[in-house]
Amino acid sequence: MMETYVRTAKAVPRFLRLVPFAAMAMATQAGAAAQGEPIQLLPSKQNLASQPVPVSPQMATAQRILDGQVQSLGAAFNGDIGIAVKDLQTGWTSQFDGATYFPQQSVSKFWVTLTALDKADRGELDLQKQVTLQREDLTLFNQPIARLIKADGGYTTTLSELIRRAMQHSDNTCNDFVLWRAGGPEAVRDFLREKGITGIRFGPGERLLQSQIAGMNWKQSYSIGNAFTAARASVPTETRKTAFDRYIANPIDGATPLGIVDALDMLKKGKLLSNASTQRLLDIMANTRTGPQRLKGGLAPGWKLAHKTGTGQNFDGATAGYNDIGILTAPDGRSYAVAVMIRRTYAPIPERMAVMQATVRSVIAYQQNLQGYDVAGGSMTRSSSGTH
Repeated sequence: MMETYVRTAKAVPRFLRLVPFAAMAMATQAGAAAQGEPIQLLPSKQNLASQPVPVSPQMATAQRILDGQVQSLGAAFNGDIGIAVKDLQTGWTSQFDGATYFPQQSVSKFWVTLTALDKADRGELDLQKQVTLQREDLTLFNQPIARLIKADGGYTTTLSELIRRAMQHSDNTCNDFVLWRAGGPEAVRDFLREKGITGIRFGPGERLLQSQIAGMNWKQSYSIGNAFTAARASVPTETRKTAFDRYIANPIDGATPLGIVDALDMLKKGKLLSNASTQRLLDIMANTRTGPQRLKGGLAPGWKLAHKTGTGQNFDGATAGYNDIGILTAPDGRSYAVAVMIRRTYAPIPERMAVMQATVRSVIAYQQNLQGYDVAGGSMTRSSSGTH
């Protein structure tokens, strides 16, 4: 996966400035609800049919506002986008195209790390054991560790350190090494099944996945320098287009935004790993270096984000996967799982980052609307919207 380090974002696109995040707009809608007036949601590509939930009128208002903003962001974006936001205190979820499978790209490193940590919890994998990476372990695209391997003819470290590099720096070689030490792709799929995680696919590993997307057959010589990119340039355009379109239409590493936020919920509540491993992973994700202007760019003072990004290949101006997922934590400790997945888009990078930042700001506004409100008893159900 090709992660992008972008330090600053350009001006927010006009379509995002039109989304009402200001407190005045929210106060107006909240006041209308208090007076019994219907709340007008923002335009959407779908006719929404939110199911009733047993909550206070005030909380219902906050949920309607957030749901309207999520629908507006999804409908206005120039590309195929899926958004899911889950309130981890109540279980209520707002989503746009949340049941569609989007290319994960480096988001899939999250599942590799979960699998490795789970095996460590079971005593099946020693993460502190010394391991040595050789040139034959190199993959492609983003692999900062390659310079260490090449410099010494091999690099010795621990699986624990490789996990940190894979998650925080999105190092493909580190992730691939951990993947195979943890049992390979099938071990990840077994973990997903055993934990009851749905809406998630796991691909064949970095080399095969990226080769298939480009319409190529993998050769280990592609792992050196820009050899893969050079070889890809010689692939006939029609071959590349067919492979690229096939991947986007049915991504072998696909995941649904709803499946992702449900899994993040399980992680936060300690349902996937031991307490120690849960905290360890959240700490690692809280220090992710990639995507500083994606979800993280929308944070307000005092808010924190533990996240993982993903970025796919480009072809003919389009990108196959531009993502960020994570857990937002408010100053008072309330947490929200967020997933913004972009499948195919021609939108410039600042617009992609802007829609992610706007999603985070919507969650922060939702939290502000909830302050001082009590949650009514009973179970929560997620709002519904169709796909586009």
